[in-house]
Amino acid sequence: MTLVAVAQFAPTGDKGANLGEIERLARVAAERGARLVVFPEYASYFVNPIDVTFADNAESLDGPFTARLRELAADLDVVVVAGLVEQGTTTRVRNAAVAVDATGVIAVYRKQHLYDAFGQRESAWIEPGATGEPQTFVLDGLTFGMMTCYDLRFPEVARTLADADVDVAVVPAEWVRGPLKEHHWSTLLTARAIENTMYLAAADHPAPIGIGASAVVDPQGVPVAQLALGTDVAVADIDPARIAATRRENPALALRRYRVLPEA
Repeated sequence: MTLVAVAQFAPTGDKGANLGEIERLARVAAERGARLVVFPEYASYFVNPIDVTFADNAESLDGPFTARLRELAADLDVVVVAGLVEQGTTTRVRNAAVAVDATGVIAVYRKQHLYDAFGQRESAWIEPGATGEPQTFVLDGLTFGMMTCYDLRFPEVARTLADADVDVAVVPAEWVRGPLKEHHWSTLLTARAIENTMYLAAADHPAPIGIGASAVVDPQGVPVAQLALGTDVAVADIDPARIAATRRENPALALRRYRVLPEA
């Protein structure tokens, strides 16, 4: 088994403080045996509402944020996944999730479905990630794939990870509070796990902007570790035998008759 942690905290406009909290929580997770620590979306920098300061605080993939994550990963012998405000190719920035180990960035996912919903318009400031090959990495013989927050509402994203033989989908998020939003979060995490017979490890912002409720959900849709509202870490075993047994009992992936094709 491999232990995976979801680390819940509220990033701010203070990039140094964000890195300090990431280090503190990563050390807690590593002390509890975690081999992977998943942090929220926009972990490098966040203010609400999104504004022009995101461009001022965006970094490249080899910038100081990922450099510090690499040092931390090497020190703790873990892989860290965290949200990065990445420099874009236009006046907008990218909402990226980076997976970092002791060698550097091993995978990067740029959010494909932007949060133009519930009265928000993320696309005014963020450029969408290109569709294409899933972003995956391997740790302890398990394959991990990445998606971000609002992507949970689009089952095709998780299905492309299943097509890539992913065992665990990692989901950095900033799931904004609002009517029924806690219900949507738990339902969508459960649905994506059940329909793809995979684990999900999702890390959210806590209150007052996010809903918290970071969780690891197993292939049967059962939360095996979950947080409430505050800053904290939850750790769960990822059991390959659980995945295999679920897929024997419910071979939905093998029986389906449709495939996912990206739009232009």
